[in-house]
Amino acid sequence: MRRTRILTAVLALAAGLLAGTPPALAAGSASKVTLAADTYSWKNARIDGGGFVPGIVFNRSEKNLAYARTDIGGAYRWQESSKTWTPLLDSVGWDDWGHTGVVSLASDAVNPDKVYAAVGTYTNSWDPGNGAVLRSSDRGASWQKADLPFKLGGNMPGRGMGERLAIDPNKNSVLYLGAPSGKGLWRSTDSGASWAQVTNFPNVGNYVQDATDTSGYASDNQGIVWVTFDEKTGTSGSATQTIYVGVADLQNSVYRSTDGGATWSRLAGQPTGYLAHKGVLDATNGYLYLAYSDKGGPYDGGKGRLWRYATATGTWTNISPVAEADTYYGFSGVTVDRQHPATLMATAYSSWWPDTQIFRSTDSGATWTRAWDYTSYPSRSNRYTMDVSSSPWLTWGANPSPPEQAPKLGWMTESLEIDPFNSNRMMYGTGATIYGTENLTNWDSGSQFTIRPMVQGLEETAVNDLAAPPSGGAKLFSALGDIGGFRHTDLTKVPSMMYTQPNFTTTTSLDFAETNPNTVVRVGDLDSGPHIAFSTDNGANWFGGTDPSSVSGGGTVAAASDGSRFVWSPAGAGVQYTTGFGSSWSSSSGIPAGATVESDRVDPKTFYGFKSGKFYVSSDGGATFTASSATGLPSGDSVRFKALPGTKGDVWLAGGASDGAYGLWHSTNGGTTFTKLSNVEQADAIGFGKAATGASYQTLYTSAKIAGVRGIFRSTDQGSTWTRINDDAHQWGWTGAAITGDPRVFGRVYISTNGRGVIYGDTSGGDDGGGGTDPTPTPTGACAVTYKITNQWSGGFQADIQLSNTGSSAWNGWTLGWSFPNGQTITQLWNADHTQSGTTVTAKNVTWNANVAAGSSVSFGFTGSWSGTNGKPTSFKMGDQTCTVS
Repeated sequence: MRRTRILTAVLALAAGLLAGTPPALAAGSASKVTLAADTYSWKNARIDGGGFVPGIVFNRSEKNLAYARTDIGGAYRWQESSKTWTPLLDSVGWDDWGHTGVVSLASDAVNPDKVYAAVGTYTNSWDPGNGAVLRSSDRGASWQKADLPFKLGGNMPGRGMGERLAIDPNKNSVLYLGAPSGKGLWRSTDSGASWAQVTNFPNVGNYVQDATDTSGYASDNQGIVWVTFDEKTGTSGSATQTIYVGVADLQNSVYRSTDGGATWSRLAGQPTGYLAHKGVLDATNGYLYLAYSDKGGPYDGGKGRLWRYATATGTWTNISPVAEADTYYGFSGVTVDRQHPATLMATAYSSWWPDTQIFRSTDSGATWTRAWDYTSYPSRSNRYTMDVSSSPWLTWGANPSPPEQAPKLGWMTESLEIDPFNSNRMMYGTGATIYGTENLTNWDSGSQFTIRPMVQGLEETAVNDLAAPPSGGAKLFSALGDIGGFRHTDLTKVPSMMYTQPNFTTTTSLDFAETNPNTVVRVGDLDSGPHIAFSTDNGANWFGGTDPSSVSGGGTVAAASDGSRFVWSPAGAGVQYTTGFGSSWSSSSGIPAGATVESDRVDPKTFYGFKSGKFYVSSDGGATFTASSATGLPSGDSVRFKALPGTKGDVWLAGGASDGAYGLWHSTNGGTTFTKLSNVEQADAIGFGKAATGASYQTLYTSAKIAGVRGIFRSTDQGSTWTRINDDAHQWGWTGAAITGDPRVFGRVYISTNGRGVIYGDTSGGDDGGGGTDPTPTPTGACAVTYKITNQWSGGFQADIQLSNTGSSAWNGWTLGWSFPNGQTITQLWNADHTQSGTTVTAKNVTWNANVAAGSSVSFGFTGSWSGTNGKPTSFKMGDQTCTVS
């Protein structure tokens, strides 16, 4: 679920976007720039989660202080009062984008105000920078940085092992860091300000996922993977004497020092043939618990064991809850209940099908119970219930056959932690979210505990494209890695579902018809099925198109301004065009395969393309393209361009590389010629939004470097002057994939990130991004209703309602009312507005689906909660008219 996240950065790096030093502005080209002259508020368009959370860290001395680390999206601190996460690394800038990958976190038990993060995304050439250890004395509100002489791999294989960074619990000025790539074990004695290698540590590791990988990604030595202190072997202010270290070496995975790190030795009698993903110490009972897998994870792992090491006697005990022969997964996620240290839990992190598994023991591993068991295959009995009403998309819209269930308990479950102050609270990370429970001890009493997403505020999607239509219920369409993307009708609420039918693993590009925004197209990656999908109702519902031959990936796509035709540049095939909705495709001529394509926003037959320094134009709906005579454009393919709505032939182009042409260009003649803006040094994305009051031209937004400053900039005068609208605290690493303004709200901008989700900003006085309301209509005429439960799980369900106009005249607005028979409650509803009082629900149209012609229908859906019985409503009324129910 995370491989596509690698590609966003890889493509940027391969094109030279993030490497090297940009050229200085030529003399006399100084920009008129006002830095941070406007006050913006920044938020995420809520998705909640969306990516892998490999580490959760609770402070051992202060209640409710916890942190989470992500592989590409920074670090977060738990906010107990709101049950949300606060991002801590939004200040990471463009040049240090790799520092948004967090390979390890450590929270200081001696001084809880202190927290440390080991950062760096890739150890191979994809990340041009070295890693660093960030240190904070205000819980991550601000940071100081200690650069390291090697790279770290927050998004590399083995990233779920750990924690690699550890603070001496007795002498908190001493820290240890396990390094990858054969760089060994490192130590700081000045609270993380400086670091030196522990040269006498005997093993730098030797395990690689795939030695044949020439990219250096899977072939990197995963190195030193965790450090654990035995706090009972030291006193306050004096260094802890016994330290355990985990090494990525199948034959020699655990080492120990008993003299404060002066000498080290391999732990005698240890298991071989496995990697120790976790090493967690119960100092009260003197046990070191180790979770083993035959692979480094987080995707792979076919065999595993759990072992217990008695620190006083050196005795090893195999405490695996499943016989080795019966495992098809590795173990990870080991945690100890600090209130009851004989209680421990572990995960089958690499059990992808039918689900992950969680194990629990209350007798130090002598016996175990499981989160779920088979009753009579394929039927399952779960010790838990799952309530995903706050993030209903976690079902993936799936209705799998047993023994699979939707939502899943998880996958890639490398991190699982019991709150050290609260035996009832447990959190664990998956490939998509953080789940948790606050009644965990129900497990032991035989009653069910409830698992819910505990992820609000943590946004971890990689954004490939964004589009904000000028009308319709959708405020924003997003194209995302790993989870496809979403249609946001309210930026402050989690959408009910990602795009489905089909559900792309990654959406690479999307577009809407400028003058008919009900028509939307998206393309993406899918192992089996079409790579293109269409919508005729503003993205509420989708249907798959037909691929031309040889298509292997999404590429880019453009919709004609009126939605009458489409041009598609897929991976694996040349540029294609079609009229209608892609039931058949024809090859475009005159344009090379792999070109980026866009449409003119006025003329439905005009399309544009760019490839390797050349701009291409089609005036016959994409059938033929002609290379423009424009010169001086970037020679590579790190270019994004857009045509301005409302004016034919008005095109803006951003991109380039530091070793060649790089900046922002403008054409007013359909790409025949371009003029480079002298006041923009570098630019990587361009977008348009509502014009300022009194301005005749739309507002420009760009992710750029202007006057020597990297940031997000706005211009209300066609690029003559620019205002930086973000600040150093809000940089979000790499923001070059996409940017767009809002055509309906002046000042609002939507920004892509590579791991921090969709960021949107409003200037002072902008609205809150909510859904808005319309006056209640008074519809008349005959109606019919179909009510269908499309998915149901313990305590929750999803339903669709189709309302049909069976009368003889059109509706200009509608309301539909009903009562639930069993006290069900709606948790989220889409494609309509609603209110609920008791069991009574009233749903009414949103702007874009108010008009329903005679003989036509409109659909909306919702998720809800239920208990006991989930009966269907038997009566529906549209105003005072009772509808026929089928």
